[in-house]
Amino acid sequence: MANGTAQRKRIEPKFEADGQSALDLRPSERDRVAQPARKKPAQKRTGNTSGQTRRRASSGKGGGGGKGGSGGRRKSRRSRRNGSLIGFVLKKAIYWSFVLGIWAGVLGIGVLGYYAAFLPPTSEWKVPQRPPNVKIVSANGELLANRGDTGGEAVRLEQLPPYLPNAVIAIEDRRFRSHFGLDPLGLARAVVVNLTSGNLVQGGSTLTQQLAKNLFLEQDRTLKRKMQELVLSIWLEAKFSKDEILEMYLNRVYLGSGAYGVDAAARRYFGKSARLVTVAEAATLAGLLKAPTRYSPARNPDLAEARAQLVLAAMREEGYITDKEAKSALAEPAKAINHHTRASTNYVADWVMDLLPHYVGSVDTDIIVDTTIDPKIQKGAEEALRKALAEDANKHKVSQGAIVVLDTAGSVRAMVGGRDYSESQFNRAAYAKRQPGSAFKPFVYLAALERGLTPDTIREDKPVSFKGWAPQNYSKQYFGPVTLTRALSLSLNTVAAQLAYEVGPKAVISTAKQMGITSEMKPNLSISLGTSEVTPVEIAGAYVPFSNGGYGVLPNVVRQIRTTSGKILYSRQGDGPGRVIDRALVGQMNRMMAETLETGTGKKAQLSGGRPAGGKTGTSQDFRDAWFIGYTGNYTTAVWLGNDDNSPTNKASGGSLPAVIWKDTMEAAHEGLPVSDLPGAPGMLAGEASASSDAPVRNITPPANVGSGGDVIRPPAGNSNGGPLKLLKSIFGG
Repeated sequence: MANGTAQRKRIEPKFEADGQSALDLRPSERDRVAQPARKKPAQKRTGNTSGQTRRRASSGKGGGGGKGGSGGRRKSRRSRRNGSLIGFVLKKAIYWSFVLGIWAGVLGIGVLGYYAAFLPPTSEWKVPQRPPNVKIVSANGELLANRGDTGGEAVRLEQLPPYLPNAVIAIEDRRFRSHFGLDPLGLARAVVVNLTSGNLVQGGSTLTQQLAKNLFLEQDRTLKRKMQELVLSIWLEAKFSKDEILEMYLNRVYLGSGAYGVDAAARRYFGKSARLVTVAEAATLAGLLKAPTRYSPARNPDLAEARAQLVLAAMREEGYITDKEAKSALAEPAKAINHHTRASTNYVADWVMDLLPHYVGSVDTDIIVDTTIDPKIQKGAEEALRKALAEDANKHKVSQGAIVVLDTAGSVRAMVGGRDYSESQFNRAAYAKRQPGSAFKPFVYLAALERGLTPDTIREDKPVSFKGWAPQNYSKQYFGPVTLTRALSLSLNTVAAQLAYEVGPKAVISTAKQMGITSEMKPNLSISLGTSEVTPVEIAGAYVPFSNGGYGVLPNVVRQIRTTSGKILYSRQGDGPGRVIDRALVGQMNRMMAETLETGTGKKAQLSGGRPAGGKTGTSQDFRDAWFIGYTGNYTTAVWLGNDDNSPTNKASGGSLPAVIWKDTMEAAHEGLPVSDLPGAPGMLAGEASASSDAPVRNITPPANVGSGGDVIRPPAGNSNGGPLKLLKSIFGG
C-alpha cells in the first residue's frame, strides 16, 4: 500500500515561484462581476497606490494627475457629442435639400408645363423660313447691295472660317456642344455673378435659347416667355443637330445697323462676305452680340475693339486660336468701313427693290438681281458729283444733285440719287420731279423740224408777247435774226416761245411723249421754257433717241432675276417702242445740239480728244434748278442740281456746275472707248429724208393751221415745200 500510494502521489500544478509566469491566470478586477457603484468615503492618499497609478497612467497623458485624466475623458466625450451633432445636422441638411430639390423640380416642371400649354401643339411647331435676301449685282457680277429683311445672304456653316462660329461659342455659350439647350452651370454662374455685383452683368441664356426666342417668341421679359423659351430650346436640341442650330443662329441673329446674320454684318461693317473675315473681324462680330449698337465698330470703334479683345482672350482660353493668332489679331484690330452707308449704289438698290414686285411679284426665296449698272461709270459719276459739291456747293447755295447715265438701249449704267446716301435716302434721280427749264427746248425744236423747219430756218430774237405772256432771255439781250441752230445753242427763250406758238403746245407735248416724257404736261406756251416737271431718269431717256439714231427707249436697270439655285424668274426682252424720229431729223437735231457745246451755253461740257457730243443746258425759274443733259454716240447723261426744299440757288445755271459734272462723268464713262460720231451729224440735210428707206414709224399728226387757243401757225420762212413737210404731205395727202 505504501509503495502504491507512493507511486500514485498527487502532483500539484506548479506555478512560478516569483509570480512572473508568462501566463497569469489569476482573476483581475476586470474579470469580476460589476457591482452597483457605491459612494465611498474620502480616504487619504496613503498606502499602496500602484493600482490607481496604473489606472491614471492608462487613462491620462503620462501620469498627469487625477484632474488631467478626468478632463481628457470629458473632452473626448464632448468631441464625440459635437461630432455626432454635426453629423446629424449634415444628414438633415442633405435630406431636406434633397427633399426641397425634388419639390422645386416638381414645381419647376409644373410651371414649365403650365406655360408650355399656351404654345401650339408640337405637331405644328416648325422653324419659320428665313426672310429672303435680294442680292443685287452689277453688269459684271459685282455686288452692289443686299436688300430684304436680313441684309445679307444665308451662308452654310462649312462655308465660314472655323474661328467665326467658334468666336460666338467662346463668348456666348462655351458649353454649347455639351448641354441640352439649358446650361445649369452657366445659369448658376450668372445668378451668382449678378447677385454679387448688384447688377445684371451676365445672362444665362444659351445659343439655343437665344435662337428659340428669335424664331418663335416676342422680345418681352416675362416668366411666361422664359418658360416657353426653355421648352422650345429643348425641342430644338431634340430635332436638330448642334451644327444645324449654330448655322440657324448665325444666319438670323441681329448684329446692328439693320444686319441680320453674320454675312449681312460682315458686309455692313467690313465690306466683305462673312466667308472672308479675319480673326479680328470675327471677334468683332461676336462681340456685337452683347449689345449691337453699343459695340458697333461703325459707331463706337474703341468699345468695339475692347470687346473684341475679350472675345479673343476667350477664344484663346478655349483653344480655338493659338497664341500667335491671338497676338496677330490684337496687333491688327478690325476696321469698319463707312463707305457702305454713303455709297451711291444704295440708291440703285432701293430703286431695284421698288421695281421688283412688277417683275416677280412677292419674293419667298433668296434671289439674285442682275442689273445694267457699270461699276466704273457709277464710281465716276459719284465722285464727280461729290467733288463738285464739296468745292462749289456753298458758293452756289446748292445742297443736292442727281446723275443718270444711260446707254443707247436705255439701260441705266449709273444712277446717283444724292450727294450722300447716309444723309438722305431719297433717290432724286428716279423720283424728284423738277422743272427742266431750257433742257426741254429740244422737244420744241424737234416738233418744229417735224413740221417743216430746218436748223437754218431764221427767226428773229426780239421781245415778244402772247396774250400777256412776255418771255425774256436769260441775258436780257436780243440778237435779232438768228438760225434755229444759233437760237438753240444760245438758249434764246423768245425763239422757243415763237416755235411753240407756231406748232402749238399740244404738238410739243405729243413730240415729248413720243420721245419718252411720261409726266403730265400742261398745254400752254410756257411749256416751251420747261415749266412742266420731269424726273432726271425720265428726261435722260427722252434724249437717248438723239444718240442712237432715233429709236425710243424705256429706261431699264434689271436684266435678269434668278434664284440662288439658278432658276430664271425674269429676263428682259424687247427693244422698246422702235423708231420715234426720222433719221434725217436725228442728224439735224444732233447738228444743232452739238453747237451748244461748241459755241453755246454748254462750252464747259466739251469732252477731251475732240469727242463729238450734243446737249442742252437748263435753268428753271429763279434759279431753283440747274441742268445739263447731253450725249455721245455711246451714252446719255443727265445732271441736276438744286435744293430739296425748292429754294433758289445762288444763280447756279446749267452751263456752270452741272456742265462740269457732266463732263467729268462722261470722261470717266468713255475711258478706253474709241471716238464715235453722233448719228447723222453734222452734214445730213433735211431734203435727204424723203429718199430714206427708214421712214418714221411714229404717229405724227399732220400740221394743223390752228394751234392751241386759236393761235394761227405762220408758215416757216424759206422752206414751205421742202424736206419733212413734203414727206408729211405725201403721207397725209396735204
